Amino acid sequence: MVRWSALALAVLVLGAAAGGYIYYNHLNGNLKKEALDLGDSKLGKPEPNAAGQTPLNILLIGSDSRNTKENVELGGAKQDADRKPLADVQMLVHVSADRSNMSVVSIPRDTRVTIPRCTDPDDGRVYPKTEAAINQSLQHGGPGCTVATWKELTGIYIDHFMMIDFSGVVSMADAVGGVPVCVKANIYSHDSKGHGSGLRLTEGTHSVKGVQALQWLRTRYGFEDNTDIGRAKAQHMYMSSMIRQLKKGTKLSDPGKLMGLAEAATDALTVDHGLGDVKKLYNLGNDLKRVPTERTTMVTMPWQYSADEQFVEPKPGDAEQTFSLLRNDTALDGKDKKKPDKTPAPTAPKGEVPVVVQNGTASMVYGPVSGRARVITNELVRLGYTKAAANTVLISQADTTVSYPSEAEQGDALAVAKALGLPKSAVKSSKSVQDVTVVVGNDWRAGTAYPKAGASDDDKTPESADALNGEDKKACMTVNPDYTF
Repeated sequence: MVRWSALALAVLVLGAAAGGYIYYNHLNGNLKKEALDLGDSKLGKPEPNAAGQTPLNILLIGSDSRNTKENVELGGAKQDADRKPLADVQMLVHVSADRSNMSVVSIPRDTRVTIPRCTDPDDGRVYPKTEAAINQSLQHGGPGCTVATWKELTGIYIDHFMMIDFSGVVSMADAVGGVPVCVKANIYSHDSKGHGSGLRLTEGTHSVKGVQALQWLRTRYGFEDNTDIGRAKAQHMYMSSMIRQLKKGTKLSDPGKLMGLAEAATDALTVDHGLGDVKKLYNLGNDLKRVPTERTTMVTMPWQYSADEQFVEPKPGDAEQTFSLLRNDTALDGKDKKKPDKTPAPTAPKGEVPVVVQNGTASMVYGPVSGRARVITNELVRLGYTKAAANTVLISQADTTVSYPSEAEQGDALAVAKALGLPKSAVKSSKSVQDVTVVVGNDWRAGTAYPKAGASDDDKTPESADALNGEDKKACMTVNPDYTF
C-alpha cells in the first residue's frame, strides 16, 4: 500500500515541468502534513559514522480510512465510514548510512504492543498508555502516535513517515502502470460470508494496477494461511517488483506520464512536516535511488501467537535480533563487508582514563530506572576506573553502548566494554562525546552484571523473518486451497 519509490522518482518531473515554479507550488499544496511524533520519547538520532553519514528510517503507513465516498467504495465496510482509521499496513524502511543497502521490516497489524501516551495535536486530547493491536495506534491522534509506538517497540529512531489510503493506492497504481505479480494457483479472494478483497487471478504472472493492485495489497483471505502474515509477504513481493519496474525507467521517458505520476504521488500522501516540501522529497528520492535493488531486503518481524491466540506478538529473541541489526545499521542481507578484527591497546592505565556514565533507560513504556548511571559508575570505580563519573541527564536508548571521541581512545573504550562484560559491537565512535562514555540502555535495567554477557556479536537475520531479496524475480504467492477455482 505504499509508494515511496514511485514518489521518489516522480518528483524528478520538477526539473522539466512547464511553468516550473507554479507547478512546484501546486505539488506542494497537494501534500498533506501532520506531526512526526506525538509521544514523549527521549530517543536520540543515531550518531554519524566516521564519514559523517547517518542512516535514514522512514515509516510507511497504509490507512484503512473510509472517510470519503471513494474510500468506502474501494474498502467496503460502509458501517466503518465514521470510525477513525486503522494503520493496517506498517513498514519501516531503513536506508544504511552509506546508502549501500536498504532493509524493510513489516509488523503484522494485529501485533499486540504497548501504545505509549500520545497527545492529539488538533484537539489536545491525551490518549493514555495502553496495550492493544499496533494498528490502533493511528486512532490515538494520528500517524505521529504510530511513529511513537514503533520507536518504543524497536528502539529505532524514525526520521519521517509517509501515509496513504485506499484511493491513494489506486491513483498511484494507475500512475505507475502495471506491476508484475505471481500466484502459484488460480485465486479468487471471496467467500459466501463476504470475506476477501475480490482479487481474481489465474495461475502465473500478471501485471496489476489500479483497483486490482489494491486488491492484491489487501488480500488476506486467499494467500497462505488467510492471515495478515501472508498479506505482508504479498506486499513485499509487490513492492520489490514495483521497484524493479521503476528502475527500468519505462514510466519515466514520457514527460506527460511523469507529471501524472508526480501529481498522483503528492496528492495521495500524508507526510510529516520534515518531508512536506517537494524539494525535500526530491532529495529523499536521490538517496533512495543510490541503493542497488539486489541490496534491498524485505522481512516480517519475527512473531508468535499470544497465549489466547487472539493476537500475535514479537517472537522473543528473534524480533529483538532483527531490530538490533537495524539499530546497529547492519544489512539484513548479510552482505556487509567485514571489518578487520583489531583490538588496539588502551592508551593509559584504567585509573587514569576518564569515563562518563549516563542513564539511557528513559522508556515511555517501562518508565525510567533511577540511579542506573550511579550504579554503573560505582561498579567501574570498583573495577579500577577511579575517574568514572555520572552524567545526570536522562535519555532513552535501547542498547548499552561505550562511545569514544577519536581513534586514539578506541582501545580505552574496548577495555571498558570488556570490563563490564559488553560485546565489541557495543563500542562506537562518536563526535558528540569528549571522553569514553557509557550509556546504560534499556537492555540493562538492573544490577551490575550485563544480562547479555558472553553473547556473540550475531549479525545474521533470523530465519523466522522470512526475508525476500529485491532482485528475487521468481517469488510467487502460495494460494490457500479454499480460495481457488
